[in-house]
Amino acid sequence: MISPMDVRFAVIGGGNGGLAMSGYLAFSGFLVNLYNRTQARIQSLIDDPRIDLSGSVEGTGLLNLVTSNMEEAIRKTDIIMVTTPATGHFSLAQLMAPYLEDGQIIVLNPGRTGGALEVYETLRSSGCYKNIVVAEAQTFIYACRATGPKSAKIFSVKHEVALAAIPAIHTKKVTRLLSGAYPQFTPAKNVMETSFNNFGAIFHPAPTLLNSGHIERGETFEYYLEGITPSIGQMLEKLDLERMKVATALGVKAVSARQWLEESYGAKGDSIYQAIQNNPAYRGLSAPKGLDTRYIYEDVPYSLVPISSMAEKLGIETPATDTIIRLANIMTGRNFLQEGRTIEKLGFRDMSISQILEFAQTGELVATINQDEEVVA
Repeated sequence: MISPMDVRFAVIGGGNGGLAMSGYLAFSGFLVNLYNRTQARIQSLIDDPRIDLSGSVEGTGLLNLVTSNMEEAIRKTDIIMVTTPATGHFSLAQLMAPYLEDGQIIVLNPGRTGGALEVYETLRSSGCYKNIVVAEAQTFIYACRATGPKSAKIFSVKHEVALAAIPAIHTKKVTRLLSGAYPQFTPAKNVMETSFNNFGAIFHPAPTLLNSGHIERGETFEYYLEGITPSIGQMLEKLDLERMKVATALGVKAVSARQWLEESYGAKGDSIYQAIQNNPAYRGLSAPKGLDTRYIYEDVPYSLVPISSMAEKLGIETPATDTIIRLANIMTGRNFLQEGRTIEKLGFRDMSISQILEFAQTGELVATINQDEEVVA
């Protein structure tokens, strides 16, 4: 049995989160391979595989391998930590499928809404029937930024991050294996719980779009503490209520954004706005430098769209969520409703709520033949 301190990691993605995570894991003494699709972005790390960390964690991590070759990156590793935006989950699953080995665990950091479900099904449709566990974190464990091609600043580390796996029976095993590096990961009931307690859906698209004038003018401001004003906070409250309504209708334990801020950061307040203002972990986090940001191009199609799509299936109105999606469509010229993770793309259109929950729990689709008989498809 693998000890939590003997786990070998592959980190997929050399952006903000990937640099911070791979640097931290290596600094903590773990064997770490780092993969990035574009070799030019990681060439300096290939030449000298060291990542300097600052902020909440100070030190240097020496990586085992840095590569743009997926087969090399994941070979003989135990846990594959995916840190790329959700826009890449489908293609990464296809790319990994031929090289995965029995017993490996894929963890999406985070999955956004429906990430583990999409990756699990993509592996199967790509012909990978190895004994693979796919897990997702509810959110990214750090607030962090890359400060150079070989350095990252970790502003804060969340106190607690929910995690779930498909099949759900393996969730506790995954959190145990991760505990040597990240004791903050706690087991959730299933991936529906992590997916519909996705707070990127609440904190990212609306403040970015509603601050677009400042962002496009190139103004520097603190994204959370200055960008989320009382009126924008009101919009976030509406978005959060709609998300929780959908989660509750699915039988998923819904955590409010205010409760999450308190549990993750110890930040309290009578409103989302007040809790954010009382969160020192957000101090120093600047707004995106342009509107070409994952806060829109990831969080609208892969966070808000699946919430809206599931709400429509359930007959729940989500006017605030739909408004932000439409605003993003108009301002970007994209159609995120077509591009995003709809229930059709997740294969849920003709499934009952009990079937959806069963698939999230077991990874098996139960197809109803008649009212009295079910068969595993």
